Amino acid sequence: MASLIEAVQHGADPAELMACEVPESYRAVHLRREDEQLFRSTEPRGDKDVRRTLHVGEVPMPELAPDEVLVAVMASAVNYNTVWSAMYEPISTFRFLKQFARQDRWTARHDRDYQVVGSDAAGVVVRTGSAVRHWSPGDHVVVNPPYIDEQDPVSQRDGMMTNGMLAWGFETNFGAFGDFAVVRATQLVPKPPHLSWEEAACNTLCLGTSYRMLISDNGARIKAGDIVLIWGAAGGLGSYAVQLVRQAGGIAVGVVSSPGKADLMDRLGCHLVIDRNSVGLGDDGDDSGSVWKALGSLIRKELGEDPHVAFEHVGKATFETSVNVVRRGGTVVTCGSSSGYQHAYDNRYLWMKLKRIVGSHGANVDEAWEANRLMRLGMVVPTLSRVYTLDEAPEATRSVQLNAHEGKVGLLNLATAEGQGVADHGLRAQIGEDRLRLFRDHAAASGGPVASR
Repeated sequence: MASLIEAVQHGADPAELMACEVPESYRAVHLRREDEQLFRSTEPRGDKDVRRTLHVGEVPMPELAPDEVLVAVMASAVNYNTVWSAMYEPISTFRFLKQFARQDRWTARHDRDYQVVGSDAAGVVVRTGSAVRHWSPGDHVVVNPPYIDEQDPVSQRDGMMTNGMLAWGFETNFGAFGDFAVVRATQLVPKPPHLSWEEAACNTLCLGTSYRMLISDNGARIKAGDIVLIWGAAGGLGSYAVQLVRQAGGIAVGVVSSPGKADLMDRLGCHLVIDRNSVGLGDDGDDSGSVWKALGSLIRKELGEDPHVAFEHVGKATFETSVNVVRRGGTVVTCGSSSGYQHAYDNRYLWMKLKRIVGSHGANVDEAWEANRLMRLGMVVPTLSRVYTLDEAPEATRSVQLNAHEGKVGLLNLATAEGQGVADHGLRAQIGEDRLRLFRDHAAASGGPVASR
């Protein structure tokens, strides 16, 4: 009899999948508790190379809880939260696991001496818990990372507001970077049928996060004509933000760090692209008054107005500029701080000009499904630029750590080659390979490897 992995790879039907035994262990990219102190002696600005702490090897298969689903992961994608995990910053994620484990016997499974990381995945449902009703073996799915407490009453309004909300594969175990992953049934979203496994795997976290930040009632609620300043426009979050702003009828102003990324954003449809170096905002995080004034002047010169919204995730290096540059009554919406968590700004520019700061995190179930609907309609396209094998996950994560990428970096888990998993070839042809492969073709033209096998 074929193994469960072989059955999945050959497109077995549900009965065949159920006839295969679930393995006792599986290959996964994981952190080890013993490495927690590895970077303790590293200077604050020293190189905390994530390749030293990300290990590829066998881990035990966990028992499935009643509300959970076992997914055979065909492909996954790298997010910056894995960089934080692998550097054990700002705190070790093993502390998250220890705290999570105190809830009940099911959460206790997560407190191990290893943590399987990764928060973006696409794959095939192979087992469901006894309480799962809407999903079955054989379903093709993508995973929405928020791991919410459905028994918290506020979850009926917004799952992201539950006290028990965690980021799957960051604050929980058994994440995306393995041959299998354990997820709650509420995390599942149907895979867009016109996408390959690796294309489908790269969207959910960044697209859902950008959707909540910009479109949702929980975020900036942009409308037609709004000017939106997008930091890191060529990155994972920013590249989806550019597309969402355009689909909403807004005006996207993308900030990038190189001429090559500026060219890519032009091709994606960004209305105005600004090289951060042209206004004096280099990688050293110089956020002086002259910088934000130069940026504001440039935007007014080109568009005649100040931005309505600043799309923030860079943090320390850009936050003061964002607060100062948005117009009177404008909004800064933030979901992260990749350059540092401690922000400093002159509060007079906030309160005296009636601006607001909105904190945003992930996407609730409804937002994830709505964002996925845009992807299924072809209104938004994947921003996948490079693809590695699962065994090369440490190198792939290193590229994200060094910001040596555009869009999203993908991994082939159980998929044996790129391009597998496409079910709707008609829609794919209608959208066009040039749009679907925009980021990969640009990466290839730039001289970097599109895939590394």
